[in-house]
Amino acid sequence: MIRICINGAAGRMGRRLVALVAEAGDLELAAALEAEGHPACGRDAGAVAGVGPLGVPITTAIKEGPDVAIDFSEPASAVARAGECAEAGAALVVGTTGLDAGQVAQLEAISRSIPCVFAPNMSVGINVLANLVRQAAEALGLEYDIELVEAHHRFKKDAPSGTALQLARAAAEGLGEDLDEVAVYGRKGMTGERPPGEIGIHAVRAGDIVGEHTVTFGTLGERIEFRHAAHSRDTFARGALRAARYIADRPPGLYSMQDVLGL
Repeated sequence: MIRICINGAAGRMGRRLVALVAEAGDLELAAALEAEGHPACGRDAGAVAGVGPLGVPITTAIKEGPDVAIDFSEPASAVARAGECAEAGAALVVGTTGLDAGQVAQLEAISRSIPCVFAPNMSVGINVLANLVRQAAEALGLEYDIELVEAHHRFKKDAPSGTALQLARAAAEGLGEDLDEVAVYGRKGMTGERPPGEIGIHAVRAGDIVGEHTVTFGTLGERIEFRHAAHSRDTFARGALRAARYIADRPPGLYSMQDVLGL
């Protein structure tokens, strides 16, 4: 039995993680965390998730050492909780997006003492897609223009999405390029003719879209499209639980979903 701690347990993703852990035969909810002053603190995590009492109250700190902590919170909270996991000796799965370079560096430093899976998207399908995009970019080369469009719900705070950047980096790697050198984020005005090697990235925010990503490779005469649509947050939660099972007995280090999936 793998003992799971969930940070952000009262959030949209946190509630689904609590529910899926509760129904899994090989996982046990050991702790559920929220920020100091959150209205859900003190309430039963199962009741908050809508699956009935589980005997695990939502607290503000890790009190007993879980085997794995899963985090889909805010960047600052994710880094702070990572430090607590290092102190508790718990492995870590981080699906939080929007971390800046300094926060990623902090996570990398913490992963020297505990195993950590860090991925902008825990969906199994997206991570297989990233592998395919890399292969396609390498095979098609600079004669094919690469454009990426991502769409999410109105509540998402960062743009472009971490997943869009993951897919764009995969395309850039396939081309042998640095994404920072070739990325263009939206277009406006007299932009001129599109240069070879450019990777266009565009963000849509509307309603309750869970997450959609389309990567287009286009040249004169044809185009190829790779598309992924998430139907519910469960796809990310199930991927995170798969990562938790993988990381529970790994040595310290920073791992990706590509490692989890053996890609």
